[in-house]
Amino acid sequence: MNKCHIFIVIKILFLVQQCQCEVYTAMVDLEDLLDTEHVLINTIENYIKAEEQKMDLLKRYMEIYKKQQNIARRDTQLYLSNPINAYTLVKRLTADWTQVEALIGTNINQEALLNISYYKENMKFPTDEDLNGAAVALTRLQDTYQLDTSSLARGELNGVKYSSELTAADCFELGRQSYNVGDFYHTRLWMQEAEARLKREANETVDHSEVLEYLAFSIYKQGDVALALDLTNKLLDIIPDHGRALGNRVYYEDQLKTSEDTKTDRKKGDDESQTVETAGVKFYKVNYRRDLYEALCRGDETLPVEVQAKLKCRYITRGNPFLLMAPFKVEEAHLDPDIFIFHDVISDNEIQTIKAMATPRFQRATVQNSQTGALEVAGYRISKSAWLKEEEHKHIADVSRRTGDITGLNMKSSEELQVVNYGIGGHYEPHFDFARKEETNAFKNLGTGNRIATVLYYMSDVPQGGATVFPEIRATVWPKKGTAAFWYNLFPSGDGDARTRHAACPVLAGSKWVSNKWLHEEGQEFIRPCTKERPPEELTA
Repeated sequence: MNKCHIFIVIKILFLVQQCQCEVYTAMVDLEDLLDTEHVLINTIENYIKAEEQKMDLLKRYMEIYKKQQNIARRDTQLYLSNPINAYTLVKRLTADWTQVEALIGTNINQEALLNISYYKENMKFPTDEDLNGAAVALTRLQDTYQLDTSSLARGELNGVKYSSELTAADCFELGRQSYNVGDFYHTRLWMQEAEARLKREANETVDHSEVLEYLAFSIYKQGDVALALDLTNKLLDIIPDHGRALGNRVYYEDQLKTSEDTKTDRKKGDDESQTVETAGVKFYKVNYRRDLYEALCRGDETLPVEVQAKLKCRYITRGNPFLLMAPFKVEEAHLDPDIFIFHDVISDNEIQTIKAMATPRFQRATVQNSQTGALEVAGYRISKSAWLKEEEHKHIADVSRRTGDITGLNMKSSEELQVVNYGIGGHYEPHFDFARKEETNAFKNLGTGNRIATVLYYMSDVPQGGATVFPEIRATVWPKKGTAAFWYNLFPSGDGDARTRHAACPVLAGSKWVSNKWLHEEGQEFIRPCTKERPPEELTA
């Protein structure tokens, strides 16, 4: 390894947190993977010079990797803001690199194998869990934003071309990952796309027989036994002694004989597999209309015109001497419950500081189990978060003080600043910020009462997706760098306002950074006095 390679390794080891898991959950982690991949490419280049055997296959891998590296290095943020590029990056460093390692191993090049093993142990390197997470994220985006499979495979997101096209092997891997979690709907979609692309590839990137096997079984699981049998026969035409296919053919033929009504037209939403990814929703214990939530994320559903007509913009000073010189610019996003958007309330310098301090501390974001109060990871919240204290930096203290100016509330019982970065398709499905009555253990360790209010700072622009939506009231707040959204979670009576249930929509393109400041009841008694006002019945729309 020459001095240049050593310098690159030292630089990466200095910059990258020593973590080997869940890199797909935060865009900031994915950026580091490009450096990891760059070092691995150099390892393979040295190996190719030393080994003559199997050069063609290795060169083919190299061409794919170098092409993507050259594109990515022009603008790393732009490259990784596309979930398709992010997925293929993770795939290259998991499924594809497994094949490369096996190839090197056959030539017994111990030096190259040791180099790769060292990088995998000491650098941020994606795992099989990351590959599955990236694949599930793409299918989530596909469903939420109603993306056509063929368009997505062409690198298009809502008609905008962002990246190179997926290969048949890329599509196959998406289908295989869906199959692994029992999602046969998406298995079928991506295996069909893999088969279509395979027919157009000069150099086949995946075996047709493998595609047919997964495709046949996923179609069978959706109820179409006749088509599954037809595809299995095509597989047997290619490999006549295929053991599983021979057994499946007998089984499918028996199924057709015993029932002519076996074939069903099961819709995606009826398939039990569709609950795999969102099984964590059980913690909400409140139903919501998923179609409405997703429509809000797409912008297909908005506030009625007559409601929008009543919304205003204004300046606020709250009698604050400083604000008399530079009043807050406030936009009403909704009235009753009131949701306000404060413009230009967090500076670029403050955002830079917060990002820099949070990044090395990032951990997978968790949710609170309503029964035990324990924090757990969940499929319905995909992001990484960190907590920052006021005393750690002047900028953190300034943001906290400004939160008090925005809300007019006492900041003594507020939580630390939570910083969040969303990864590939990062999202947080509809949830409440306040603890409901049955959640008796929530915030117990704080001893400051319930979360009375939320201030959500947006620290990046998001080209597509990533909105904050309130399904109960059909309100949407789109992320805009430098703005902050503010709302009360509780009625003056102290009861939770169910209408404030909200969600972070999946990030379709871009990297979403936000920070939260949650304020609690203690210390607000004379600022927002308690009343006997009763909340309306919980909405379930």
